[in-house]
Amino acid sequence: MDNKALQKLKLMLQGMVNRMTEEKDFFEGLTGEFKSGTKTFPLVGTLEDNGLKIRFEGRSSTIGFDTLPELITEYAGRFEKVVITYKTRGEALILEADNKNVGVKTKRLEEDKEQLFKGHAEAGTVSSREYLIKPGKADDLLKAIGIMAENGKIRNDMIRKYNQIDHFVELLEPMLKELVQGKNELTIVDCACGKSYLSFVLNYYLKEVMKVNCRFTGIDISEGVIQSSREIARRLNYRNMRFVQGDIRTLLYEDEAGNTLQPDLVISLHACDVATDYALAYGIRNRARGIVCVPCCHSELLNQYDYAPFKDIIKHGVFKARLADVLTDGLRCMILEAFGYMVSAVEYVSPLDTPKNLLIRSTLTGKFHPGKYEACREMAKMLESEPMLIKQTVNMHKS
Repeated sequence: MDNKALQKLKLMLQGMVNRMTEEKDFFEGLTGEFKSGTKTFPLVGTLEDNGLKIRFEGRSSTIGFDTLPELITEYAGRFEKVVITYKTRGEALILEADNKNVGVKTKRLEEDKEQLFKGHAEAGTVSSREYLIKPGKADDLLKAIGIMAENGKIRNDMIRKYNQIDHFVELLEPMLKELVQGKNELTIVDCACGKSYLSFVLNYYLKEVMKVNCRFTGIDISEGVIQSSREIARRLNYRNMRFVQGDIRTLLYEDEAGNTLQPDLVISLHACDVATDYALAYGIRNRARGIVCVPCCHSELLNQYDYAPFKDIIKHGVFKARLADVLTDGLRCMILEAFGYMVSAVEYVSPLDTPKNLLIRSTLTGKFHPGKYEACREMAKMLESEPMLIKQTVNMHKS
């Protein structure tokens, strides 16, 4: 290749390296083809702890990203054509150079985004519904989290869980599109993450379908589930995820350097009873831009509340339990609104899949409203109760 083509190639490689540096956690591989006549010489690059390992012509060396353009350009000087492919999760950047042309293209991103969403939602049905996280495209993910068997079939005992997490993504998609406006990356915290099904699925959908860079933190008090989640992340090569054993009642969201940050989204799926309150309080305390939860097991208020005007109704245990569910989640919505969130409560999945089928979705739009918060406390007093979310938030607005 002549000097003019080599200079253009080097410039393109510098742009590729900038992107590789920004997306290091999504790096999947670097390959190259150096052509001379009928012969082709392959190059392979893999990410190591101490840099980028390059194997070419029987030799290997470990370099920093910043020295890659110089090295590739040096190699290219002896060849007629070069093709370099950088693979990241969900897409590939392809650089082609010869004496006539030097250009770069992005595979899959050349499609219109709306068509990409539409195409992803086609086919792949289980139980007569269409899936966003569908077999054939997300097999590695579905197998890693135990929803798909090794033969490529959705396990019968996991169809209900599959329905839940897929519909969660469907309900979150409009919020995700809103949160990503004007941002290069979304930060998401999964409170009381358990086995982290939801985080793994959202990670896949954001990066590989919506093409949004993202970072996940899963928090759980159980070291066992944290270790399990770390292992799944390792198997999937999801380096943009970290899992922390800790208590969400006291943690602040921080980066690796210990700086306090505002998360874009806090999620919680079926955190049992007051663990949902701890998750909501975590989101409020950290002023998360969005908070989404699917509550579970409403036993706290059931064991506390009483309301004289309804005594002849709630004397029946089944009615008292159903009303406790509504009152618990209603108060949660009121408290979120008091802290400046716009809140909606929607049916999550069919009651046939799970009786706990409410999803609370909230977006930060304003500041703390003392009057609204006092109304929550008055409501709790009328019910002769003190819900956990009030106890968790009572002094937050003073800090």
